[in-house]
Amino acid sequence: MFIGNDCGRYNRLEMKNINQNLLPWLEDIIDENNGQVERKEWKSKYNSYVVYDYEPFCTEGFEINLVISAKEPAFLNFIKYLYEEKVSTIEYLNSCITI
Repeated sequence: MFIGNDCGRYNRLEMKNINQNLLPWLEDIIDENNGQVERKEWKSKYNSYVVYDYEPFCTEGFEINLVISAKEPAFLNFIKYLYEEKVSTIEYLNSCITI
């Protein structure tokens, strides 16, 4: 996952390679924290020219990218923090299962 942050000037946050299972949760978090999804795209991992602005029939082989905006950069930083914490918690729990 890559998170590019240009919050300072435009109050936007770009999140790349979002986990598809976490997308509904993330959209709820964005909405709860006064954010808005400016762009949601499914980009092929194998062909950079294939980009959809809607969920394709088969999502295998695609990464989900979002551009989020908010009135205050603090909201974007909080959304980013919550997502990173959720991902790290899931990774930790998965590592506990494999032990």
